Amino acid sequence: MLQVTNNKHTLNQLRTLLCLLLIFSTCVFSGNSEQSFLDTAINQAKEKNLWEKNEWLNLLHYNKESGHYVSQVDDSRFFYATDGRKNPQTELIETLKHLLIKTKDDNQQTQCRFIARTKWLSKQLKLDTEQFPTVHCSEYLKWRELTQSDSVTMIFPAYHLNSPSSMFGHTLLRLDNSKNPQSEWLSFAVNFGANITSDDNSLIYAYRGLVGGYPGTFITEPYFKKIQEYNRIEHRDIWEYKLNLTSKETQIMINHLWELKTINFDYYFFDENCSYRLLELLEVARPGIELTEDYILTAIPVDTVRTIEQAQLIESVNYRPARATKIQYALASLPKEQQQIVLQSSENINTLQSDSFAQLQEKEKKTIIDLAYKYLRYKTTKEKRETATAKRSHQLLSELNRYPVDISINNTISTPTAPEKAHKSKRADFTFGQRLNNNYAEFGFKMAFHDLEDNKDGFLQGAQINIGSIKFRAEDNVGLRLYRLDFVDIFSLTPKNKFFNPLSWKVNTGFERQLTNNKDQLIYQLNGGAGGTWEILKNHQFYTLATARMEINEQLKRALEPAIGFNAGFLSHFKHTTARLEFSGEQFLDNIYRLRVQYIQNFVLSTNHSIKLFAKHQWQENNTEYSDVNFSYQYYF
Repeated sequence: MLQVTNNKHTLNQLRTLLCLLLIFSTCVFSGNSEQSFLDTAINQAKEKNLWEKNEWLNLLHYNKESGHYVSQVDDSRFFYATDGRKNPQTELIETLKHLLIKTKDDNQQTQCRFIARTKWLSKQLKLDTEQFPTVHCSEYLKWRELTQSDSVTMIFPAYHLNSPSSMFGHTLLRLDNSKNPQSEWLSFAVNFGANITSDDNSLIYAYRGLVGGYPGTFITEPYFKKIQEYNRIEHRDIWEYKLNLTSKETQIMINHLWELKTINFDYYFFDENCSYRLLELLEVARPGIELTEDYILTAIPVDTVRTIEQAQLIESVNYRPARATKIQYALASLPKEQQQIVLQSSENINTLQSDSFAQLQEKEKKTIIDLAYKYLRYKTTKEKRETATAKRSHQLLSELNRYPVDISINNTISTPTAPEKAHKSKRADFTFGQRLNNNYAEFGFKMAFHDLEDNKDGFLQGAQINIGSIKFRAEDNVGLRLYRLDFVDIFSLTPKNKFFNPLSWKVNTGFERQLTNNKDQLIYQLNGGAGGTWEILKNHQFYTLATARMEINEQLKRALEPAIGFNAGFLSHFKHTTARLEFSGEQFLDNIYRLRVQYIQNFVLSTNHSIKLFAKHQWQENNTEYSDVNFSYQYYF
């Protein structure tokens, strides 16, 4: 009996020892296997110089600066290697190592955090993914289920001068599902923007956007919210460019977009902005296309649309006019008497009982009620609707529903020139003229982007948006010198009428030459103004603004001298030319004054070529007066 017990005890000990040996050998084998797997992968990567491939450089957003790589991502969470932001090789090797590291939370494992990286490395190195830790990427799968997409559309909300972030337009991407093409509103929009604080006003935003004071991130949100923001609230037309990315390319881009969730980039208003970052996403989606290499100083949104057009990425284009555009277009088709009925009925429903309304045909009545209803809704977009307004809106809708459906209303709007078909953003000009009886030759360069007199096709009529404009003049007996440097030059002339009451305004700041007390010198000035514009005839406007000016000029009594003044003029658009006649002046506190009249006419030769005529005569203190006359050739590029 004792012998049997001892045998059992010995047998149990042997079993335990065997299990321990098995576990140990398995761990050793597993460790050796993982190390062998990793060594093989790293050696293959080194043999192929895999970190130099465009796909890897794009996935990590590396650019070459002074011969060295630097990632545009400004967030340590995006890199595994301590020097990963500046070293593509060490980042690739560290990524391979982390593929084998098991984390407590599956969602933090490399396969889940960096899906696009993992898939690309696995394909390039033919990695056995069974060697990776088994994970369930629940957060990614939930997000991917929400954003079921297999195609991409680039969205361009048009220019909006009353917002510093939108005066050059904007771009974003829409993730679409080709199986349900009618569900655009339910699609998701991808937007890159600055993370601004609620305390920042427009001036602070403009300044920090220029110097890089904001982090920028990618945001994914329902597209209908962007439609409401741009199309209804900001009254901006929208252009939609369906891209010809394949379903596979779209999947690659979406996977990379997941990797960038909450990751910070530096945001700069002119170059590393919304449009530039979206081009980077497209480079990841379709390896081999280089969309960002030509963007050095600026990445104007409309230029990025031109870039994707040149890369043959656009499959189709759709124009989505804003509510204000639709209303203005419909009103323009009505006689003035019917326009008046539209306005009156939007304010008083009893207008529909008047004799003037009763005499109209059924289709005209339905058109008027429809417009009155839409106009009333438009006016209260940003306001909390009062009970009386809501009641009137409901009454108009009830009246509209009384008319048969078969009485159709023509809501067709002719599609304007697409923004990418307009003249290009930068401009060089070569000028010859005479000022103060001296002949001169002038060279000018403008970083961006449109004058009042430029070819209006593809732009807002009556909008001037210029940034970074510089002019050098070589004059008789003087030589070459800086004549003018405008940092910002914006002029917005939107006509008023009984339906719409927009503010016309201007702001300009920079260095310019002024003749003061018979001394011609370079001065610094800041001026602005506000007023109104009225359309006299179609494409012919009259405007008048009250202005204010601050000037740093040695010939004035104070170091910083204020002045008040005015601007008034006529702006006329013709088929191939635009002309402006303007009267302006300012009065300083020390009795220095200036009055001037100027005439500018631009002749369009082709989309990116024009000839401009300029003539100015100025009267000022000490009974001084002089003229400046020139003509210039302008090339847009």
